[in-house]
Amino acid sequence: MTRIGVEGTLSDVKGALEAKGYETVDLRQESDVNGCDCCVISGQDKNVMGIQTASFDGSVINADGLSADEVCNAVESRLK
Repeated sequence: MTRIGVEGTLSDVKGALEAKGYETVDLRQESDVNGCDCCVISGQDKNVMGIQTASFDGSVINADGLSADEVCNAVESRLK
């Protein structure tokens, strides 16, 4: 099953992804991305201090300004 990491503030996105059959994981710390195929972030905390230490091989989708449906469409297109 496809696992999608979702930042905690995006409960509407999490619900929409689960309704489409995806397994979701709350992103609370860096290690939560392990085993995820894709991650969805709110963009609020994006690289605040100019430091980026997390490494992740999957797609990262910034949900800032997108509806839950738009995020789902972005997830589906990136996983194809």
